[in-house]
Amino acid sequence: MLGAVLLGFLFSLFLVFAGSYFRGKLAVLSSLIPLSLFIYFLTFLPEIANGKVIYENYEWIPSFGVNLSFTLDGLALLFALMITGVGSLVFLYTSAYLKDHKYLDRFYGYLSMFMAAMLGLVLSDNIMSLFIFWELTSISSFYLIGFNNDKADSRKSALTALGITGIGGLLLLGGAVLLGDVAGTYRISEMVMMRDVITDSSHYLLILLLIFAAAFTKSAQFPFHFWLPGAMKAPTPVSTYLHSATMVKAGIYLLFRMTPILNGDDIWHTILIVVGAVTMVYSAIHIIFRTDLKGILAYSTISALGILVFLIGIGTQAALVAAAVFIVVHALYKASLFLITGIIDHETGTRDVTQLSGLRKVLLPVAIAGFIAALISGGVPPTLGFVGKDLIYEATLHFKDAAIFLTVLAILTKILLFYGGFVAGVKPFMGKLPQKFEKLHLPSPLMWMPPLIMTFAGIVFGIFPGLIETAFAKPIAMTQVIEFEEFHLKLWHGFNTVLGLSAITITIGVILYFTLKPKHNLENAIARLDVIAPKDLTLKLSEGFAEFSRLWTNFFQTGYLRHYISVIVAFLILLLGYLIFSDFSLTLDFSTLADLTIYEISILLMLLMGVLYTVFTKSRLAAVAALGVVGLSFSLLFLFYSAPDLAMTQFSVDTLTVILFVLVLYKLPKYLNFSNKWLRIKHGVLSVSFGILITLLILRVLKEPKNAEITEFYAENAYKLAHGKNVVNVILVDFRGIDTMIEISVLIVAALGVFGLLKLRLKTRDKK
Repeated sequence: MLGAVLLGFLFSLFLVFAGSYFRGKLAVLSSLIPLSLFIYFLTFLPEIANGKVIYENYEWIPSFGVNLSFTLDGLALLFALMITGVGSLVFLYTSAYLKDHKYLDRFYGYLSMFMAAMLGLVLSDNIMSLFIFWELTSISSFYLIGFNNDKADSRKSALTALGITGIGGLLLLGGAVLLGDVAGTYRISEMVMMRDVITDSSHYLLILLLIFAAAFTKSAQFPFHFWLPGAMKAPTPVSTYLHSATMVKAGIYLLFRMTPILNGDDIWHTILIVVGAVTMVYSAIHIIFRTDLKGILAYSTISALGILVFLIGIGTQAALVAAAVFIVVHALYKASLFLITGIIDHETGTRDVTQLSGLRKVLLPVAIAGFIAALISGGVPPTLGFVGKDLIYEATLHFKDAAIFLTVLAILTKILLFYGGFVAGVKPFMGKLPQKFEKLHLPSPLMWMPPLIMTFAGIVFGIFPGLIETAFAKPIAMTQVIEFEEFHLKLWHGFNTVLGLSAITITIGVILYFTLKPKHNLENAIARLDVIAPKDLTLKLSEGFAEFSRLWTNFFQTGYLRHYISVIVAFLILLLGYLIFSDFSLTLDFSTLADLTIYEISILLMLLMGVLYTVFTKSRLAAVAALGVVGLSFSLLFLFYSAPDLAMTQFSVDTLTVILFVLVLYKLPKYLNFSNKWLRIKHGVLSVSFGILITLLILRVLKEPKNAEITEFYAENAYKLAHGKNVVNVILVDFRGIDTMIEISVLIVAALGVFGLLKLRLKTRDKK
């Protein structure tokens, strides 16, 4: 499985060097990558259907419990086949849709990277590696959404999507860390065994909220849904692959995977049912106000995602089976409708559904695919959509609480989805063909074959739902519920309540389609409510935050180094003062201190004079020289206390610093000009306060009992392990070698910056 995940990344890397060969006729060969992976995962179907779960583990960072662990069960296999199967058709479609595009190889690179990240996400058995792949999907989708980066709206949509899903990724990391801490492992399969420990933990609610937030942002749940319609600025293959079949279902996958672990309290059911119900109804209502085909499909996608969250929230075996089947249903019809929309836009130059009609006369195969996709969307027999719709109603009718209310919400949503599917899949092809479209021609089969394949698959699976039952539904149910009950998927269950509800849905959907026509005035009417929509509220919040950041920056970032140091020192004074005086007790036994010698007194007086002269002199060079005296005084102290190496280091560094200061100050005015008396007083107060606090801190440290464990370790092992007799040097070079290396790197970067400033030669107008 590791090889399957890495294949997409390797292909992306390969395109960096050989991408020019995939911009022309060879572009179609790129589809062999996802196709080979699809065939590879198909070989696991017999084992998974028999209830087997396949594990693989590769050590990565074992000291932290973070490994590349992979699991292939019914849920993972469903998503893996969906990612690679739809991916194969999207890769194929792209070769014609973006034919001869100068950045086609780059597009395939992003698409392959995304496919690999999604595979890694759904196969991961380690929640930390799942998080890493989760973030990789966000990053690769950012590049795909913003592929047309010469357009401002594409860049904005990409940033919005990255911002929303990025915040969710950060929250997922928090939830993953807490889960690992409570369960004692990062392996998801082991967390299932620790279910009671996790649900009884004091961190359970926080874990739940963090996981929910990650899933809701990724899967566009209300109120985070608005990034998805904006992402429709991306090319059609992106909308098809990311926003109907794969990425937006990453949050659904996460909720599915966490169900056996976190599904232990009513709060799990309540939050998911409420959020899912609000999302599916809210977005379904929006469908009737849209006239852009991609807009219609975007809101119907959000509504479908809401249905999936709603079903996972119900949490019964019937609901989880319905969710698993609906994932397949939605991938088949929504990916098809997106591809069909791309063909229409590609050939006619418009996606405005009010201007489209009669296209069946020039795009017959596309019209057939659109009609079947609409039937699947509307749940009309004998399609798989009919089976999925009945399973949804079955789940809501048998839920323990508010069954009637939840069923009504489900029916309302499905009616509106029926309407949206027929508007997108049927309306552009019915009626009279406008004269301006009479000369249209059928595009390459590489564009219209993929939607036909997916829609015919929807009919086959509808007639033979046992294929879905054996391959996915039963294996998923066995791993998701505590007590598995035998079930069978059928197209026909006889005359019952569910069939009656299905007939009502289809009837009202047909009536709605023929009576309610998409109109721009409806779209304009709903646009008036944008001021209270989550998108505008979030935009206003971000603008307010940007204004606050500007004020905050202007207040603190004055451009004066002394101001920055003052702020840092003032913060340290407050922090140290609180820590010291919150538990202040100071008693000093002077009998334990050695008597002062004439050398120490002399050095102390020299040190004091150097400090005072530095503070009160008005000459820059004199201040630097006085600072040199202070440094040399410390060198003498180190020398008297038998630390010649430290004394030499201090002497060398201090001498070099004085020389560098003199060289720099040579270009500056000779004298200082402090006209602000209060500024000098403020700096004096800060300096004295900080000195007093450091003194008190040292006295407190002297009271603490000495722990010689670290000292003894270094003393005993300096020569044994590092072969050095100077313990201090060994600590700096060997035991703390990385720390020292980083410090040296910081100094080098600072030196390069100073050198660059010294060499800077500004033009006269730049100086002004």
